[in-house]
Amino acid sequence: MKQVSSISVSELQTLSDKMYGNIVKAVVDIEKKLMVVDAEMHVDEEQYLLEHGSLQNSLWGINLHPANYGMENFIEFDSMINIRPRQQNMSRNVENLDIQNQIIDIVNGIVTK
Repeated sequence: MKQVSSISVSELQTLSDKMYGNIVKAVVDIEKKLMVVDAEMHVDEEQYLLEHGSLQNSLWGINLHPANYGMENFIEFDSMINIRPRQQNMSRNVENLDIQNQIIDIVNGIVTK
């Protein structure tokens, strides 16, 4: 597991090959504009960020599909850590479009071709 400020699509593909074959799990801190990748479970990445000063309300789990880089389905907003009734997010998906857009902007700033 590692926090990344920049990562290439080929590096993501290498991570996905060793883990699930087609996805890389990631957690994004929308407040600090950070991303952690390369863990089996989103909760491990979430815990890492919490231990390093992030706030729970700012953390969102996503899956990255390296083969779909540049396409709408590159980012999948699906994780158990996203179920947050206190933030009006009742499902595994990130339901708030503003938060989705923040995540997209952060990921696009970190992932390079």
